[in-house]
Amino acid sequence: IPSSRHIVERQSRMLNFRVEYRQRTVELVIEDNSTIRGIKDLLQTELGIPASKMQLKGWKSGDVSDSTVLRTLHLPKNNSLYVLTPDIAPTASTSQNSALQESLNQNFLLIVSHREAQRDYNLNFPGSRTIQEMTLALSGISYPCHHLSVCRRSSPANAQEPTEECADVHMISDSEGDEYEDATEFGVDDSEMFGMSSSGCRKSPMMPENSENEAEALLHFTAEFSSRYGESHPMFFIGSLEAASQEAFYGKARDRKLLAIYLHNDDSVLSNVFCSQMMCTDSIVSYLSQNFITWAWDVTKETNKARLLTMCTRHFGSVVTQTIRTYKTDQFPLLLIVMGKRTSNEVLNVIQGNTTVDELMMRLMGAMEIFTAQQQEDIKDEDEREARETVKREQDEAYRLSLEADRKKREAQEREEAEQVRLEQMRKEQEEEKEAIRLSLEQALPAEPNGDPGEQISKLRIRTPSGEFLERRFLGSCKLQVLFDFVASKGYPFDGFKLLTTFPRRNITQLDPGSTLLEAKLFPQETLFLEAKE
Repeated sequence: IPSSRHIVERQSRMLNFRVEYRQRTVELVIEDNSTIRGIKDLLQTELGIPASKMQLKGWKSGDVSDSTVLRTLHLPKNNSLYVLTPDIAPTASTSQNSALQESLNQNFLLIVSHREAQRDYNLNFPGSRTIQEMTLALSGISYPCHHLSVCRRSSPANAQEPTEECADVHMISDSEGDEYEDATEFGVDDSEMFGMSSSGCRKSPMMPENSENEAEALLHFTAEFSSRYGESHPMFFIGSLEAASQEAFYGKARDRKLLAIYLHNDDSVLSNVFCSQMMCTDSIVSYLSQNFITWAWDVTKETNKARLLTMCTRHFGSVVTQTIRTYKTDQFPLLLIVMGKRTSNEVLNVIQGNTTVDELMMRLMGAMEIFTAQQQEDIKDEDEREARETVKREQDEAYRLSLEADRKKREAQEREEAEQVRLEQMRKEQEEEKEAIRLSLEQALPAEPNGDPGEQISKLRIRTPSGEFLERRFLGSCKLQVLFDFVASKGYPFDGFKLLTTFPRRNITQLDPGSTLLEAKLFPQETLFLEAKE
C-alpha cells in the first residue's frame, strides 16, 4: 500500500432518532452502519438504564435484534422510537428520578487497595460508567468515594478452593476527596483489575519494534487494534506522519482537515478503557472519520517512542516534542489535535486517557470550531488569491494574444515586403532580360538602306499604342522577321504585340516571318499600327 494513501471508508448516512422514555425525550444522531446495540449504548449513557434491560419499540419493520445494522432497515432520515423497561420497576417519585439523573452526572472516586502491594490507587469515573451491565450510580455505592480491595486471582487449579481473603471486595464509605492518583505497577496484571485476563489483552504488541517501513508498522497497528477492540474504530491513515500532514494540511482550503495523532501505550492502565469505550464509540468514530485525518503510533517501546519524537520535531517543532515528553506513561494514551497554519502547524489540544466520551466529543468539537473559523479565513484568502490569479491569467492571456497578433501582423508585413522585393527583383530581371534581348535584336538588325538607285525600298511608318510613330526604311527583299525584330528592339516584342495594316485590316504577325515585304504587299510604303495581344 503506498505510504501516501489511506484507507477510505464508505460514506455513511447520519440518521436522527427521537427516543421517548417515560417523561424524557432523547435526541440522537448516529451513522447508519451502527447497530441497534449502538443506540442502546448511547441511551444507556443518557438515561442511566442498562442496555440489556431496554426494549426499543417503534420499528416499522417489526422487532429487531441488537446486532441488526441500521442500514439494512432502510430507515428515513428522521425516526421516532420509545423505550420499554419491563424488568425495571418504575421509580417512586419525580424527585428520585432527579436524584438519579444528578448522580449519573457526578464523578465517583474509587480507592482501590492492593493488598499484596499494600498500596492505594485512586480512580475517577463518571456515574454513568458501567460495572458490567449496571452503572455506578445504580450499583449501590455511596457518593463521592468508595474504598475497594483487590488481590491476585486464584489460579485455575485452586479455583475450587477460594481463600477467604480473596472472596470479598470491601466497600467502605469515605468522604475523602483525594485528587486523581495514577494507578501503576500493580502486583497483578493491570487488566485483571478490570476483569480481563492478561492472555486476552496482550496477544501481540500493537506495533513491531524497529520497523523500517512506517506504512507496514501502521498496517500492523490497525490489524492489532481491530483484533483487540473490534472493527468499529477510526480509520487510521496508512503512511508516514509527513504524508498524513500533507493529506490534512496542504490541499485546497475547502478540503483540509484536522490531524488527530493517537499515541498508544500498552503499559498504561487507561489504554484498554480509552480504546474500547472512547475510540470505538460510534459517535467518536463517525466524528473523527468526517472531520479528521487520524494517524496512530505506539510508544510502548522506547525505540518507537524515540522515532516518534524525531518525526514530531521534524514536522511540528521541538515544542510539541517536549510536550509529549512531559506526559508520564500512566497518562497515556494521548490524542493530539493538530491544525495546519500558514507559517507553522499548531497543536490545538492534547487529550489524555482519563477522559469521558462526552468530554472527548466536546474537546473535538471545540477544536473543530477553531479549525472552521481558520478554514473560512483560508477559503476567503484562497478565493481572493484565485480571483487575482484568474484576472492575472486573463491579462497575461490577453497580452499574449496581443503579442501574437502583433507578431503575425509583423510577419505578414515582412512577408509582403519580401514578396514586393521579390517581385521587384523579378521585374528588374525581366526588364533586364528584355533589354538584353532588345539590344541583341537591335544589334542584329541589318543597316537601314540609303536609297541607292536600283534598290527596292519600302518605307514603313508604325504607330505605337502611346501614339508615337516609328519610321524606318527596309529593302523590299527583307524578311518579315527583320520587321518583327525592329519592332521588338523598340520595346514591343513579337509575343506581346501584333502589327496591323489600316486598310484593309490585316494582321501581319500572322504571316510567315520568312516571307518578304514585297510578298506581304508592304511596298513601297505602308502605315502600320501596334496593338497589344489579348
